[in-house]
Amino acid sequence: MPRQLFVTTALPYANGKFHIGHIMEYIQADIWVRHQRMSGNAVDFVCADDAHGAPIMIAAEKAGKTPQQFVADIAAGRKPYLDGFHIAFDNWHSTDAPENHALAQQIYRDLRDNPQGSLIETRTIEQFFDPEKNMFLPDRFIKGECPRCHAKDQYGDNCEVCGAVYAPTDLIAPYSALSGAKPVLRSSEHFFFKLSDPRCVAFLQRWTQDGRLQPEVANKVREWFSVRKNADGSTSEGLGDWDISRDAPYFGIEIPDAPGKYFYVWLDAPIGYLASLKNLLERRGQDYEAYMADPALEQYHFIGKDIVTFHTLFWPATLHFSGRKTPDNIFVHGFLTVNNGEKMSKSRGTGLDPLKYLSLGMNPEWLRYYLAAKLNGRNEDVDFNADDFMARVNSDLIGKFVNIASRAAGFVHKHFDGRLAGLTDDDEHARLLVQVRTSSEQLQKRYEERNTLQAVMEVMRLADLVNGYWNEQQPWGLPKKASAEPGAAATHLRTLHQVSSATLEAFRVLTVYLTPILPALSKQVEAFLMAPCSHWSDAHQPLGEGHAIAPYQHLMQRVDAKQLEALFEPPAATAPA
Repeated sequence: MPRQLFVTTALPYANGKFHIGHIMEYIQADIWVRHQRMSGNAVDFVCADDAHGAPIMIAAEKAGKTPQQFVADIAAGRKPYLDGFHIAFDNWHSTDAPENHALAQQIYRDLRDNPQGSLIETRTIEQFFDPEKNMFLPDRFIKGECPRCHAKDQYGDNCEVCGAVYAPTDLIAPYSALSGAKPVLRSSEHFFFKLSDPRCVAFLQRWTQDGRLQPEVANKVREWFSVRKNADGSTSEGLGDWDISRDAPYFGIEIPDAPGKYFYVWLDAPIGYLASLKNLLERRGQDYEAYMADPALEQYHFIGKDIVTFHTLFWPATLHFSGRKTPDNIFVHGFLTVNNGEKMSKSRGTGLDPLKYLSLGMNPEWLRYYLAAKLNGRNEDVDFNADDFMARVNSDLIGKFVNIASRAAGFVHKHFDGRLAGLTDDDEHARLLVQVRTSSEQLQKRYEERNTLQAVMEVMRLADLVNGYWNEQQPWGLPKKASAEPGAAATHLRTLHQVSSATLEAFRVLTVYLTPILPALSKQVEAFLMAPCSHWSDAHQPLGEGHAIAPYQHLMQRVDAKQLEALFEPPAATAPA
């Protein structure tokens, strides 16, 4: 039976343009979704702008806009990125949409009114207040030294070095990121999700350690359930309760029955996944509640390693204890680095701007292919190396794969009126196709595991096999032999026809295998060969004797070194005042 899948990527924060890390994640998810659809499965692939929080409120104020207008202007710039890299979401929404307000407030009520005992608790806490800005400081606007690993300049909610999650008051030597002032403590009533409740702890231990998560992710999450010894000799005990409220002024969703209190952005942001889906289904005329109640529904989220804690602890607990379906898996990837692990930096000329890439005329499928050749389904960083990029695209993608078609198509049109030969089941030409088709099941498994690195390696191995067959048969010499040996001309021409036809058929099968990665090229090949490449089963349907093909047209250009130089050219230095 076809599967029904609900798939999302992490919501980008709506205070800036997409960066290359976003594009890498979206490409990875898009490849997986396309694979699922090629397998006959139904997929709803959605995302949204993460629109709330103090950073957006403050940025909007600086820009002289309302937060809503600020977010709308950011959202208006998303389409060129997504269309440019062939990333095909079914819906793009916003966490400030009515669906998210309603869902977030209802989920909160369900947690508060849980029949086995409320998981929401109010406490009066001391909270940092910026005396210069005259406002309570959100976690991300407080910086200081991590209480666990002592890394400097870490945010007030979690450490980007060791991954620790803590309260802003745990920071050592805190300061306001807005004014630089030393914040003062003031009392305020806050709402907490009782993550330390034994019910939550027991559920999360089961959910995170039942084999669904990548092993390296499950091992990392396991640390948060045990007593830990900190660098300063103190200990931290298991899961702590989660502060889910913020004080006005704040751009967000109001907490029901609590005037002047708003949900912390990380409470309502993941609910934005559900809100985007709900918006999509309602526009289609489908019932959201019935859709989510289907026990066969599978739910998956693609995220980066910097937000593992929120998605593997807070998110499943929020869903489970509000009576909702929890994700079937959280797929975690690492960061994108450049030139052997260096962090990307525009000022140092190591930044990779997605729109600049497109504006230079660089093929988006070069990047899709290169990233696919690096991603292995594990939570590991991916390195972009310019020389490696050019070699993989020019030598492998074009030199090994695309050129297969250009080598064979000319002979079919010149000598056989653009029609393919029939291939019997037992000749050497048909045996080539058997070898190529045999990899179909293995490749589908690699795509399912998101191990596109191994999938690309296998396709390139098969491309080598096809090129080796072509070189061994030496079809380019057969027309001359046919002219020189009139008595054997028919035999030579038949061999030429069979070799060229088998090579083009093998090329079509390889195209099917690469369709999730190269959807635009796949459409070009479909038009050229006048045959489908959009379903896994297409790889096993022979074209047959007399099948007509269109004249060959060049399918893909090579990378020009000058393009790469321009891509990584650092911005001009600003003249001194």
